[in-house]
Amino acid sequence: MLEIKKLSNGVDLIMDPVEEVESVTLGIWVKTGAVNEEKKYAGISHFVEHMLFKGTENRTYLDIARDIDKIGGSINAFTGKEATCYHVKVMSSKLFDGAEVLCDMIENSVFPKKEMDKERFVIGEEIKMTLDSPEDLCHDLSTELIFNGNVLSKSIIGTPTSLKRITQNVMKDYVKKRYTRDNIIVSIAGKFDEEQVISYFEKRFLNLQETSQDVEFEGSQYKPKVKVVHKDVEQCNLCMGLPTFPLEDKRYYPMQVLNNILGGTMSSRLFRNIREEKGLAYSVFSMVSGNKNHGYFKIYAGLNKDKVKDAIEGIKEEIELLASDGVTEEELLASKEQLKSGFVFSQESTASRMFNNGRMAILMDRIVPMEEVISAYDKITKSDVESLIPLISDFTKYSAVAVTGNGQLNLRKFI
Repeated sequence: MLEIKKLSNGVDLIMDPVEEVESVTLGIWVKTGAVNEEKKYAGISHFVEHMLFKGTENRTYLDIARDIDKIGGSINAFTGKEATCYHVKVMSSKLFDGAEVLCDMIENSVFPKKEMDKERFVIGEEIKMTLDSPEDLCHDLSTELIFNGNVLSKSIIGTPTSLKRITQNVMKDYVKKRYTRDNIIVSIAGKFDEEQVISYFEKRFLNLQETSQDVEFEGSQYKPKVKVVHKDVEQCNLCMGLPTFPLEDKRYYPMQVLNNILGGTMSSRLFRNIREEKGLAYSVFSMVSGNKNHGYFKIYAGLNKDKVKDAIEGIKEEIELLASDGVTEEELLASKEQLKSGFVFSQESTASRMFNNGRMAILMDRIVPMEEVISAYDKITKSDVESLIPLISDFTKYSAVAVTGNGQLNLRKFI
């Protein structure tokens, strides 16, 4: 059973040995993201992630790339709402070469002003790309509405205005307060020597502060909202959603099963009805997500603006059918098997194992063993799933976003 081991320096370590492979994936997670940011510095976690690749006291940005290339590895990073992760995949024999680069980035980055100006422009272009992608914009806006007044509504990427406020001193201060030993989780999966890994990471991050400094934020109660954004696009992107519950809630696994039945696969009810039978949308699906303290359920459709009313009626029709007739035993079994298979398949990749373990540690403060996940799905009953249908069948509780072309669209009238 995997455990989160607390090292003497205060850093958490997760070791997931996989002896039948010859590679290893190492991730250094920092428990900081959009939820930890002041509004005026929105996007700073993501900005920091970019800047850690721009040079340290020991390496230029070219040295970072070359040192990884020389050992045949791959390096990358990402920023989320609640965490930032820097990761490298290498041959097992090159583990500590790759670790040395990642640790140097975390401990010794210098944030050169010239590179900050360049990267500020690059992220500005990234913001434009999101705005130019109607589907991405639709999902981002719907998340903001669902979590309106909650820290999870915050943008990961920030705004052009907030980026301008992030100076070198502001960034250094943020890193000092948030990149601390109690905020770091090292997740490693693949072939490695456990004692060597423990010994190595016991000696790292000692120049970082021991504990973090949090900013307190006030939240507000959820109120459904509707938003229509007009863009120069041909297709309408529609996203409806509402808040649910966190990852650790006992209803989360049954909610995944219900989501799968309604709109999670190509054999789901929404796909069959809205796309295959009625031909109202090219793309239609539902999704469920859980965070540390919150979660959401969403339904998305990409369709012609003239078909929005019909599509929403079709979605309501399927949910009302669920409410009146429930789910079938065949649907229940198929959904559970799909979810179990997806989790098992993810365990066959060292990268996926590292990501799964790190995410669980961040959001749940523990590592859920595969046996527990499989058992949780197996135990789900028809009544467990049907008891959740009322949570998604009240359309007065849905927030909705449409990103569409020019012209009138009274979305509120259809919800």
